[in-house]
Formats: sequence, structure tokens, C-alpha cells
Amino acid sequence: MTDDAAQPVREPQTDELLRLYEQMQLIRRSEERLAAGYAAGKVPGALHLYIGQEAVAVGVCAHLDDRDYVTSTHRGHGHYLAKGGDVAAMFAEIWGKREGICRGMGGSMHVADLSKGMLGANGVVGAGLAIATGAALGAQLDGDRKVAVCFFGDGAANQGVLMETLNVAAIWALPMIFVCENNTFSEFTPSREITAGRIADRARAFDVPTHEVDGNDVVAVWRSARESIGHARAGGGPSFLMADTYRIHGHMERELFILGEGRYRDDDEIAEWRAKDPLDRLVGQLVAQGVADEALEELDARVVGLLDAAEAAADAGEAADPTLAERLMFAGAEE
Repeated sequence: MTDDAAQPVREPQTDELLRLYEQMQLIRRSEERLAAGYAAGKVPGALHLYIGQEAVAVGVCAHLDDRDYVTSTHRGHGHYLAKGGDVAAMFAEIWGKREGICRGMGGSMHVADLSKGMLGANGVVGAGLAIATGAALGAQLDGDRKVAVCFFGDGAANQGVLMETLNVAAIWALPMIFVCENNTFSEFTPSREITAGRIADRARAFDVPTHEVDGNDVVAVWRSARESIGHARAGGGPSFLMADTYRIHGHMERELFILGEGRYRDDDEIAEWRAKDPLDRLVGQLVAQGVADEALEELDARVVGLLDAAEAAADAGEAADPTLAERLMFAGAEE
């Protein structure tokens, strides 16, 4: 575990930037594969993609290890992978196969891996806030410098549980980092139409240290997350990280079946945000530091190989056992 609080302020080195790039590529290409799989009818249930927001998950989780806790959202594949989750197990889970990380019982919105500290994606908006607060309290009682990170969206910021957990985390000085991924939409509604004031000011009202960053700049996220996580590990209490970003895909795949002829954003807006693509921006930084195209191509090829194997294994896997759902409802039941 790195002791960020004891280290001087610094920028990520080239080898660290390459790790960030590979993780972001893994998330981006995974989501693209999942979108194609959904279109091909391989994915049961809804699918909410993280494309465009990769810099937030990767920049934060770069400073965590398996013992630290993370709670996620219905858009949780990126958090799962950034926290070190197995991509093959994730594909199998989303395909609804026994080999999935939750044996096919959770699907896209509930990927989890307790061995990695990934306490789960969650289909209930804002539910991760209370779970992460409990995990942070447990970490504090353990006294072993673990931290808990809660990823949530700007829509979840309007849930009352945010104020409750900010209050508890501040009063008890819990080792918790609130990470608000402000992707500007709550499902199909622009956040500006339903959110009063500035979300970051809600944390300031509780005297919680607050950082506002460009969520499409992985280095900016990395830098602020390093400070916040170091602060928590040192016993300084919670921090709030507001990351402005954008989801390139819709709220969910095939959302046009719901919207019909309706539109809640236009193509020019999407194109404007595509020009701020977090992967492209990181590539620009790497090139400026003298990283050759061949090095990036090698990392890209490694990601493709992982995804080829993951998708092939998911295709070949066994369908989940529906009777398992009932058996898992009771402690001690035979599995």
C-alpha cells in the first residue's frame, strides 16, 4: 500500500502514465465489445456504458489496492476494471453465465468482487453512499489505513442520503472519498434543469475538503485523488472530489426504443465532448513525453488479446442456474 500522505506533491511518471493508458483502454474497448454484444442479443437485461468517463475511475483507483473499498453505480464496469476486477469474469457475468463473478446472478448492474474491495455496482441510485460510509467506519475501526471510495453521479447528488453520509463522515472523520462523476445528465434530463446550486458546495457546507477537477483529464484526477486518499489514510477524514465529465453513449443502450422520436441532447453537444476524449488527451501527453507509437500499439494489442479471450470464454460458458437465486437468499443454504 502506498503512503500518499508521506510523499511530496508530484506528477505521474511515464511508466505510471502508461499504466493509466492501458487501464483506460481496457475499459473503453470492453465497453465497445459489450455494446456490440448487446446489439447481437448476447446481454440479458439493461446495459449502461461508461464510455467517456474512463479517466475518473482510473485516476482514482490508481491510488487504491485490494484492501481499499469501492462502491459503484449502475454504470459500474469502469470502476470494477479500474479496481482490478477480472475482465473475463465480468464478461461472463454480463452474459449471464455461471462463470461470472457473481455466477451470472448480478448481471451488468451488479458486478462485484469482494476480494478486490469492489463492494458492487448498484442499480439503486445513490445506494453506494451509505454502503461506502459503513465500509469507511469499518476501516476506521480496523485501524489499518484502508479507505473507502464512493463513485456516484450528479443525479445521485440530489438524494438525501448524500447529506446524511457527508454529515456522518465529517463528524466521525471517516477515511472516505466522495467522487461525484458529473456527466451532466440524470437519465434523460439535463442536470441543469433539476439541480439547484453547485453540487460541490454541498460538501463544503460540512467543512469537507473539496476538489473540482476536469474529469476528462486523467492526470488532474490522479493528482487530486492522490491528495484526498493520502489525507484519508493519515486520519484526516473525508474529502469530496467533483469530476466534470460526459457519457458519450446514452443513458442505456437502445434507449431510442424508450424515447421514440424524443431527443434530450443534440449531435453537436456529443461531438464537442468527443473532442475532449480522455484517451486522446492522455495520448497527447505521452507523445509529448517521447513515448513511441509502437509502445502504445503494444499495449493496445495486449488489451485486444485479453478481450478476445474474455468474449470467447463468455460465449462458451454455461448459462446461470436460475434456482441459485432462491438458494442464495438464505445464510447457510446449499449452493
